[in-house]
Amino acid sequence: MSAGYWRLVLCYGAFGFGYIIPATFLPAMAKDIVPDPRLFGWAWPAFGAAAVVSTIYAARLGRLFSNRAIWIGGHLAMALGVVVPLVAPGLPGILLAALLVGGTFMVITMAGMQEARRAGPHARAVMAAMTSAFALGQILGPMVVRLGFRPALILAASVLALSAFLLEIKHE
Repeated sequence: MSAGYWRLVLCYGAFGFGYIIPATFLPAMAKDIVPDPRLFGWAWPAFGAAAVVSTIYAARLGRLFSNRAIWIGGHLAMALGVVVPLVAPGLPGILLAALLVGGTFMVITMAGMQEARRAGPHARAVMAAMTSAFALGQILGPMVVRLGFRPALILAASVLALSAFLLEIKHE
């Protein structure tokens, strides 16, 4: 596989890393910030609703933008969603994070795998490597949370933003 395909693998692993921290710890963060379970409990329904709605609009986006552009935009939107609880404290920040992360993870998955299909005869190998990289990112993410939510969220958002930049570089 070419360097361009390995870049896809790296960026998909960054997606796994950046996604798993808020996806796993959003309810815990919400509970820390908003002690009332009737309020912090809205994080998951917002996350799920955003995921459902995003898949409906993803096909429309595909008619306007390339898979790579959608993937890049998804990483940037997710990066914003990852750090928003740090700059917008309270329930509004948690709900916005849930919407941004929930609304991008399925879209990134679809766009990333469609981009991998462009690898022609290497498509299966690229998809397999991307899936493995995503799993590795999901394993590493929670380990970073031991540093605390703030540093973990900043690192996750930074990794997502860097991967968006790397995706901007065209592959062979």
